[in-house]
Amino acid sequence: MTAKILPVHVGIIMDGNGRWAQKRGLPRSAGHAAGAAVFKTIVRYCNQIGIRYLTIYAFSTENWKRPQNEVLTLIKLFKQYLSDALTNFLDENIQVRFLGDETAFDPRLRELIDETVRVSKDKTGMVLNIALNYGGRAEIVQAAKALVRDVQNGTLPPDEIGEEDFARRLYTAGQPDPDLIIRPSGEQRISNFLLWQSAYTEYIFMDILWPDFKPNDLDRALDLYAARNRRFGGI
Repeated sequence: MTAKILPVHVGIIMDGNGRWAQKRGLPRSAGHAAGAAVFKTIVRYCNQIGIRYLTIYAFSTENWKRPQNEVLTLIKLFKQYLSDALTNFLDENIQVRFLGDETAFDPRLRELIDETVRVSKDKTGMVLNIALNYGGRAEIVQAAKALVRDVQNGTLPPDEIGEEDFARRLYTAGQPDPDLIIRPSGEQRISNFLLWQSAYTEYIFMDILWPDFKPNDLDRALDLYAARNRRFGGI
C-alpha cells in the first residue's frame, strides 16, 4: 500500500453485485454472496492498514423496493455475517456499530445486531459502521425530530442550535466525518449516503464491480486520495 496519507474515516458504497452475477449468467443472489465475501476481506484489510473508521453501505431504505426474493437473500446474508462475527470476526479487534432504522427487521436480525454491538463495544481497533436500512435523508429527519423534542422539553434553547447540536443527533454522533467515500461499479452518484457528513468528503468512483474489488483497488483509491489537496473552502 503506497498511500502516504491515510484517511481517518472511509466510506464505501458496495455496488454492482447484481450486474456481476448477470454478466456470468448467475442469479443475483450469487452476486450478493460474492460481495459479502469481499466485504469481509476489505474490512480486515482496512483494520490492518490503520483506517480508524470504516462505514459500509450495505442496505438502503430504498432497497426494500427490490424483488422480495432478493431482499430475503440479503437479510439471510446479514444474519450469516453477524452469526459468523460473533464466533470468529470479532477476534479482529473491530468495534461494530450499525447506522439506520433497525425496527423494520425481524426479531432475530435485531437480536444479532444488538449482540454484535454489545460484544464488540470494548474493542480498541477500527470502528466498523454497517449501514442497514439506512438513508441519508431519513437520518437527517430523525435528527431534526430529536432536536424538536429537546426544544419542546426545554433542554435546548432554539436560538442556540448549531451544527454540532445537529451532528450529535445523527447515527454517527461522536465520529469524524468521512474523509473519503469510494463507490465501485462505474456509477457516479451518492445514493442518499451520509448526506450531512459528506459535505467536504473526497469521492472516488471506480469502474469495477464490488465482487471484483480487491485490497489493491483500495490501495489505488487511497493513493488517489493522498494526492489530492483538501482545502475545506480555503485556498
